[in-house]
Amino acid sequence: MYTYMIPCLLGLEKPVGDEVKRLGLADVQVENGRVLCRGSLADCARLNINLRCGARVMLVVKTFEARTFEELFQGTKSVRWEDFLPRDAAFPVKGYSISSQLHSVPACQSIIKKAMVERMKEAYHMEQFPETGVKYQVRFSLFKDTVHLTLDTSGEGLFKRGYRAEAVEAPLRETLAAALVGFARYRGRDSFCDPFCGSGTIPIEAALIARNRAPGLNRSFDAQRWLFLPENSWQQAKEEAQDKEFHGKYDIWGGDIDPRAVALAKENARKAGVGEDIRFEVADMRAFHRDSNYGQLVTNPPYGQRLMEKAEAEQLYREFGKVWRKLPKGWRTLVLSSHTEFERTFGAVADKKRKLYNGMLKCDLFIYDNKR
Repeated sequence: MYTYMIPCLLGLEKPVGDEVKRLGLADVQVENGRVLCRGSLADCARLNINLRCGARVMLVVKTFEARTFEELFQGTKSVRWEDFLPRDAAFPVKGYSISSQLHSVPACQSIIKKAMVERMKEAYHMEQFPETGVKYQVRFSLFKDTVHLTLDTSGEGLFKRGYRAEAVEAPLRETLAAALVGFARYRGRDSFCDPFCGSGTIPIEAALIARNRAPGLNRSFDAQRWLFLPENSWQQAKEEAQDKEFHGKYDIWGGDIDPRAVALAKENARKAGVGEDIRFEVADMRAFHRDSNYGQLVTNPPYGQRLMEKAEAEQLYREFGKVWRKLPKGWRTLVLSSHTEFERTFGAVADKKRKLYNGMLKCDLFIYDNKR
């Protein structure tokens, strides 16, 4: 059994932990900003292909205490790096240090790299390593003097699903969009709407969830080229994911006042394989209405910090609130915003709120369970 570390945006730890449990991995531990679990080497592919809300999948090769550079060097050198890295491997080192005596990240990078080279010199009987082969990204975390040495199996972050070549200004990350859909408890049965859809990320993630389509099927991962992983694990993981897909008709709608954004949304949905499941339209939010008694409205309107002036954003929220109050009572509404006066300008206090981060921007997710 191996340990995996899955970092995530603050506030998304529980959704990621729940995903990992559904995949059947063992000893799932939910911590601030990350989830730890235990599984086989074959689970590396299953995690990368199936996770919707995690940032990346990292294979933990060693955990130890280090308060001095000598302890860091010896702890790193004790790893059997030759079991993971071939002699021509490229192995750059990245990481961070928080609340630890070894607080200089560049110095830690240098020590870890030196210790790896010394270990591999002894194992391969070589004095120099060309690093011309496959990349094995080494990542370390130092928190309260505890070191986690890991190999980043994902490469590019898991939010890069492969369907969004470009986006409108201030896009929402796919991992966060998937979490918003999950918080809405949408599974494809009711109507789903986003009246500020931008390049379509929230409706696309909703369609992927409705179809139970694994988000990583259309992209590649660094670890696919790693020789120590089971050769057929990636193909097996893809086939397993495809066997679990649903095929039905869904009422998913996305609207935006910007024609360019809507055109991008349609193209992104096509690339994601859900183009036929979503109806995108150029539409003014002020004309939004729905006749169905039940549904989920999940959206990420402009905040007033990045796309609009604060006064304009507040006026938009007031108009949005007026439209929202005309919806049937069975609609559940989730709005992500960093605006501190959202509830006042929207005209309704949320039933629940969650603290989330959109990139580095602190936000609230305002959840309205029932219409007044």
